[in-house]
Amino acid sequence: MLCNCGSQKEYVLCCEPYLTGAAHPLTAEALMRSRYSAFERCLVPYIMGTVHPDKRDAHDPSGIEEWAKSSEWQGLEIVRTADGGVDDDEGIVEFIARFRTKDAPRKHHEIAVFRKHEERWYFFDGAPPKAQTVVRDSPKVGRNDPCPCGSGRKYKKCCAKSA
Repeated sequence: MLCNCGSQKEYVLCCEPYLTGAAHPLTAEALMRSRYSAFERCLVPYIMGTVHPDKRDAHDPSGIEEWAKSSEWQGLEIVRTADGGVDDDEGIVEFIARFRTKDAPRKHHEIAVFRKHEERWYFFDGAPPKAQTVVRDSPKVGRNDPCPCGSGRKYKKCCAKSA
């Protein structure tokens, strides 16, 4: 059976050793993937145990359990990683976790910071990515403005129909 973390590896060779305590993730990305698997399986002790000791008080186990149980987990996408390797002390994993609650599809997009503590990786903090600013190459055309194609018709009656 493939692991639900999206690694394309067998579960027994991917997240299972971490979730059972047989091994510890060697990279920030491996920890992120195992935490996703733990959310899907509602393994709150694992999730809490992989939060950096300095940050555990800020996390609510009952809230985590409620979110994990009320969600139908649909996949994890790793957008990018920065550092977080075996020899690093800090790493960043940007990810999108897709899930469904109350028949509504949702996604959790986060830039997560991971730090080592006593040679083990822990989730330290996370934040949503900054919104992308859109810069137009040309002025915005209003629906009632003349069409920029030069037809003499209103934009809404001309090129906007095909857009």
